[in-house]
Amino acid sequence: MKLIIAIIRENQLDQVRESLIEAGIARITVSNVSGHGRRITEEIYRGQKVIPTMVSNIRLEIAVNDEFKERTIDAITRATESNDGEMVGSGKIFVVPLEECIRIRTGEKGNAAI
Repeated sequence: MKLIIAIIRENQLDQVRESLIEAGIARITVSNVSGHGRRITEEIYRGQKVIPTMVSNIRLEIAVNDEFKERTIDAITRATESNDGEMVGSGKIFVVPLEECIRIRTGEKGNAAI
């Protein structure tokens, strides 16, 4: 089992969700998060250029069985890739081993709980 964590731009959420559903992945957790990476955006505030310290993003958490790992990654990258392939701030995908999953309602464990 794997936990796939993706940090994406806010405006990409609908596209990513649709792509995941088309790939057969319907269970996701979505959180609003703030952070910064290499992307530096300048804004004008009261006539002055300022660089915000944090940028709003979306964090997706998707628990999958091993056979769904590549399908999930492909669905996210397909929905978020830019035409030029070099857009800074496109996000990140992390794949983390998932030791155990328990469905609270039924007590099911492991792959059956996902």
